[in-house]
Amino acid sequence: MKTKVNEISIKYRGNFKLSQAPKITSSVSAAELLFESWNKDRIGIQECFKVLLLNNANKVKGIFEVSTGGITGAMVDLRIVFAVILKSLTTSVILAHNHPSGTLKPSESDKRLTEKIKSAAILLDIKILDHLILTPDGEYYSFADEGIL
Repeated sequence: MKTKVNEISIKYRGNFKLSQAPKITSSVSAAELLFESWNKDRIGIQECFKVLLLNNANKVKGIFEVSTGGITGAMVDLRIVFAVILKSLTTSVILAHNHPSGTLKPSESDKRLTEKIKSAAILLDIKILDHLILTPDGEYYSFADEGIL
């Protein structure tokens, strides 16, 4: 009997020229881009966690929605986060999630998750540049700007 196994193929395919990609220069530019891409019908209803994927020049490769949760939280599986980061050959990321309540202050679980992702990223030589919390009224909180990253 011959043993059978699945063949695994990993691909990343960009669909636009790198020269057309926006460059992130600050938390403001990252928040603006994320607000543009966020579903306006859900930002005040459901929590969602996304990863902004960047190359070494801080040009945006894409935005990946990791999970959508309930009113007060979204489950984040680090294996999925890093599978996407590694598959896209990303060198740095900005984490983002929304608070439907409008609260800008990060929760203790937000801080723990950020630290957990940051620790794993160090092992893989991936930079976590920021973690943004977005609110339905267009405000944001930056972990990097507040010095807690």
